[in-house]
Amino acid sequence: MSRAVIIPPCRSLCGSPRLPGDKSISHRRALLSLCVADDVVLENFADGEDCAATLECIARLGKRVLREENRVTLSGVAGFSSGELDCENSGTTARLLAGILAARDGHWTLTGDASLSQRPMERVAVPLRSMGADVATTDGHFPLTITGRPLHGIEYESPVASAQVKSAVLLAALAAEGVTRYREPLRSRDHTERILNLAPGSHGWISLDPKRTRLNGLTLSASIPGDPSAAAFWIAAALLVPGSRLTLRNVLVNPVRAAYLRLLREAGARIEWSGEEIHDGEPVSDVRVEHSAFRAFQIAENDAPALLDELPVLAVLAAFAEGVSNFYGLGELRVKETDRLALITRGLARMGARTAATNDSLTIRGGNVLHGAEIETGGDHRIAMAFAVAALTANGNSVIENADCVGVSDPEFWNEGGRLLPDSVTLES
Repeated sequence: MSRAVIIPPCRSLCGSPRLPGDKSISHRRALLSLCVADDVVLENFADGEDCAATLECIARLGKRVLREENRVTLSGVAGFSSGELDCENSGTTARLLAGILAARDGHWTLTGDASLSQRPMERVAVPLRSMGADVATTDGHFPLTITGRPLHGIEYESPVASAQVKSAVLLAALAAEGVTRYREPLRSRDHTERILNLAPGSHGWISLDPKRTRLNGLTLSASIPGDPSAAAFWIAAALLVPGSRLTLRNVLVNPVRAAYLRLLREAGARIEWSGEEIHDGEPVSDVRVEHSAFRAFQIAENDAPALLDELPVLAVLAAFAEGVSNFYGLGELRVKETDRLALITRGLARMGARTAATNDSLTIRGGNVLHGAEIETGGDHRIAMAFAVAALTANGNSVIENADCVGVSDPEFWNEGGRLLPDSVTLES
C-alpha cells in the first residue's frame, strides 16, 4: 500500500534544495547511446523511476549499464535482441524507443503500466508508418509492436506540438534513406535537436540528412543540469511561504523549459537568474527566489506546450495571485500520466479555491485562503508535488495520497522537504 503524506502549514524555507538531473536530457542521451559503440558517461543522471526504465530497456537491448549513484556509464554495442521491453510509466522511453527500433532488425513489444497504457500512441505510429515502419498499436494505445524495416525520409507536419513525437521521428530518420523534414504547430522542447546539432530552418522546418548527421564522433557524454520542472515546486514554495529564500544551483534554463520563470517574473515574483553558461549545448544558471506577492498571469494557447510540466504548480500559484488567471490550450493535460486538468480542478476546489474549467482551459480566481484537504493524486508525481506546495500555506493539515508516486521524477522530494522544513512532513503507510 502506498504511503500518504501529512503536511501542516510551515515556516520559512531557506537554503539550496537538491535537484535531480534533467529528466528529458537524461532520457535522450542515454537512448542515443544505443546508436553508438563508444562509451557514454552521464554525470548527474536523473534518478527517477522513468529514467531507470530507460536504462532497463537499454540493458535489455544489449548495452552494458553501470550505475554508480548518479553517474551512469553505457558501453558496448547494442545487439537489439527481439523481445518485450517494459517502459513502465515513461512515455518518453516508449515513444523515443519506437523511433530507434523502427529501422533495426528484430521484433519488439513495448509494454507499460496501467497509466502509460492509456496514453495515445497513434500520434507517433502514424509518422513512423509513413517512413515505412511496421508499427502496430492496441486500439491506439499500448502494447506497441514493432518489426524493424528499412525506412525512408519524409516531410511531416505534425498536428500536435510534442517533443516525444518529434524526437521519435528524428531518431528514426538517423537510420532512414534520404532527408526527413519535420514541422510542428508550436515549438516544443528541443533537447534532441541540440544534441544532434540541428537548427530549425525557414518556417520552422527541421531537416535531418543522415549522411550529414552522423552519430560517430558526436559527444553524448555530459554532465546533466538540474531539472527545471523539479525546480518549479521549490520556487513556488519559496514564493508562497513568508520569509523564504532559496538558491537553486546549476538549473537548466533552456528557453523552452524556463518559460515559467519568465512568466512568474513578469507577474512580479522575485526570481532572478544571471550568468548563463552553455554546458554540453544547454544553458545553465543558478536561480534565486524569495517570498513575494505577484499578479495573476495569463497562459495563451501558443504558450501552453512550453509549460505543460509546470502547469499543475502554476495553477496552485494562481490561486494565491492578485487577480484572475486564465490558462488556455490545456488539452494535452488530459492525456498525460493522468487527466491532470481534472485532478488540478478537484484538488483546488477541495482546498477552497475558486476555479472553472472547460475541456482545454482553466480559470482561477486568486487571493484565496486555502484550507487543508485530502488530495487525490491519481498516482501522478506532478500533482502530488504541486499540492504539497499548496499545503504549506493552507489552514490546517493536508493529506497527499499515494505519495510514493513522486519517485517517477524526484525520489528525494520528501527527504528534501524534511531537510528544509524540519517536522513539517509526516509519512504514513
